[in-house]
Amino acid sequence: MEFNKKIDEMKEELVKATQEVVKIKSTQDDGKAGMPFGEGVGKTLDKALEIAADLGFDTYKEEDGYYGYAEYGEGKDYVAVLGHMDVVPEGDNWIHPPYGAEIHEGKIFGRGTLDDKGPTIAALFGLKAIKDLKIPLSKKVRVIFGTNEETGSSEMHVYNKKEKAPVSGFTPDAMYPLINAEKGIRRFHVVKKLSPCNCGIAIKSLKGGIRPNMVPDKCETVIVTKDTENIVKAVKEFADKKGYNMKAEIVNDNVVLHLFGVGAHGSMPELGKNAVMQTFDFLGTVAKGSCPLADYINFFNKYIGFETEGTSLGIACEDEPSGKLSLNVGVAEINEEMANLWIDIRYPVTMKGEKIMDTLSKKFGECGAKIERVEADEPLYFPEDSKLVKVLLKVYTEQTGKEGKAYGIGGGTYAKELPNIIGFGPIFPGKPDLDHQANEYIEIEDLIMNAKIYAHTIYELAK
Repeated sequence: MEFNKKIDEMKEELVKATQEVVKIKSTQDDGKAGMPFGEGVGKTLDKALEIAADLGFDTYKEEDGYYGYAEYGEGKDYVAVLGHMDVVPEGDNWIHPPYGAEIHEGKIFGRGTLDDKGPTIAALFGLKAIKDLKIPLSKKVRVIFGTNEETGSSEMHVYNKKEKAPVSGFTPDAMYPLINAEKGIRRFHVVKKLSPCNCGIAIKSLKGGIRPNMVPDKCETVIVTKDTENIVKAVKEFADKKGYNMKAEIVNDNVVLHLFGVGAHGSMPELGKNAVMQTFDFLGTVAKGSCPLADYINFFNKYIGFETEGTSLGIACEDEPSGKLSLNVGVAEINEEMANLWIDIRYPVTMKGEKIMDTLSKKFGECGAKIERVEADEPLYFPEDSKLVKVLLKVYTEQTGKEGKAYGIGGGTYAKELPNIIGFGPIFPGKPDLDHQANEYIEIEDLIMNAKIYAHTIYELAK
């Protein structure tokens, strides 16, 4: 079978198609008719379906615009490739335009090149190779274009109500060689009502972070105080002592504190520098005495601080398939009446999320805070001897020449949203994980290799 040769012949077409979808900004926005997650997401879905139709595939778009897919082959059962066309916000500090899809040094730069637009288009071209070579299959193949993976995957709730489940498949929303264990997730708000304080300061506003599954890279705080000059001085001294990237200015008799950290994916918070918790670290030095605000800040400094495994909260745990629990304070919003943190926890596949939440509820109650708006995502686990794991690792080993081994991650790939799906690529071992980070890119060579691996994988699952 000449899959690889055929994909090499389509290289320019594959690169161009990837650029076309990356150039459309598809962060979630206000919904409208036929575009439930905003115009940008809707246009990207339409573009992906247009590309699929031009490649000769049958296409379908859900009547309300929640999802679409391209199909090839016959049969009652189908193999699925599940990718998403929505992206997280671009953030700052890009060296190339985040929606320019520009090529520099053999890399396509842009939000979504790696997560998930580029590899989903690569899978589509892998299926195109099978189609053009007229390779017979026993099952239908469906490349699904999702639209809401980054902010809840609610489009897949619609999909699962309307569509039959696939018999097997994968999502290019993870890493190679293969992800067979994905931690459970709990996202929730920790809320406390505040009252006038006598701790020397008041927080008029504190805002940091944009998504719970991202380590916040900046936080801005407006501090009300009668001692503005000394607070500004304290900021400089604290920055020098700690090495934090922070600065303060006096605006309308208030101190405005700007703190800049380093973003990272919420499943690996240890790779970032949390701007919210660095801000709390400073505020703990200027909020004197005991009051609702100071108690809240001091509690989080004591029991979370810069820990990312939940040790001081009493929830640290780990297992063999998926590793240690992780904890990320992803979003913070405080004013003079309310303190609200949005926390993202990823827990091992053999642990119980309910038990962890019970422990946290009791712990947060010690500072008068309570947990609200819990979002639950259960663990996913495919044993290493399962057929799907064996097939995908076989293809990976044959195509890369490197032995493939399954391993666990912090959870949250798209595989959890559809039965019988496993996380497979697109990031190769030793390559940087740039999901949700500035200057996201995919190497063109890796894009092509993904298409080759996915072509062989689709064939093995559907032959």
